[in-house]
Formats: sequence, structure tokens, C-alpha cells
Amino acid sequence: MATPKERYVVDEGGNRIEVILAIKDYQKLLEEIEELEAIRAYDAAKSSGDETLPIQQAIDEIERDR
Repeated sequence: MATPKERYVVDEGGNRIEVILAIKDYQKLLEEIEELEAIRAYDAAKSSGDETLPIQQAIDEIERDR
């Protein structure tokens, strides 16, 4: 991702309090956050030591328990 141009909103003291992003840059950041969350969830599941099931078996059990 290209580095977005930095634009800020500042308070009376000149302190940066908000950032302004182009919508495409904002959407790209959201996509990257989603991808990182998925990676973290995968890593957490992998390291949890919980029993794994084939996807179809998991679906069948969920449907059965409804």
C-alpha cells in the first residue's frame, strides 16, 4: 500500500487530534485490519489445542444441535 498523504485536524494548541484519509485509503486500511483479525483468529485457534473437526462434521453437529 502506498503511503497516504498525511492530513490532520489540529486543536487550538496545534495538537493533532484527527486524521483525514482519502476514502480509498480508509477502505484499504479496513481490508488490511480484517485480514489481520482473521490471521490472529487462525493463530489463536491453532495454538488453543482444541480438538479439530472436518468442516462438514462441524456443520452437521451445529445443525443437529439447533
